[in-house]
Amino acid sequence: MRSEDWEPYYVRILAYFGFSREDDERSAEILSSLLVRDDIALLEDTIRGKDCIVCGNAPSLPAEIKKTDFTGKVVIAADAAASVLFSKGIRPDIILSDIDGMDEDFLKMNDAGTILVLHAHGDNIPLIRSWVPKVRGPIVGTTQSTPLSNVYNFGGFSDGDRCVFAAHEFGATSVELIGFDLDDKSVDPIKHGKLMIARKLLKLAGHDV
Repeated sequence: MRSEDWEPYYVRILAYFGFSREDDERSAEILSSLLVRDDIALLEDTIRGKDCIVCGNAPSLPAEIKKTDFTGKVVIAADAAASVLFSKGIRPDIILSDIDGMDEDFLKMNDAGTILVLHAHGDNIPLIRSWVPKVRGPIVGTTQSTPLSNVYNFGGFSDGDRCVFAAHEFGATSVELIGFDLDDKSVDPIKHGKLMIARKLLKLAGHDV
């Protein structure tokens, strides 16, 4: 999705949550300044023409992993779903993360070739400053606001739906979703709002979840 097409959705999200565009853009600028590489071409090459499995971090993920055939598929993980996959012996090809769920396992996976697609938003500036300088492997920066020369906007808001938007952006042949539970009643009101928005965005991308 082009950033100008994403803009109306982003404006509505800002209004719904009361988030600050200025904070989002400041975060993106900080991320941009800390990136020592831009592996966007590798990200595209990894996805284009491939069958992809996008893994959300719902409680159902471990059970769904057991039932899923990952053979020949590009595995794209939403944030902490990567650690669940890794604990089951599956190293994701790509992780999209706003860094909230990032841990040392992310760096191990990245050292082994996993592409980290790290996202800037107004509330994660300390995490950006802490984690981005530690990344040694392939990395791409993203924002939900105005893109920069090395910080991209493919559309999407939460980690899970941004995974799906990225897969479609770079020409995946197919996109299968596992580990998505948008009706989870155990979440707090903010997370519930994010799940509602994720459902609408995923439908926009052609997925009824």
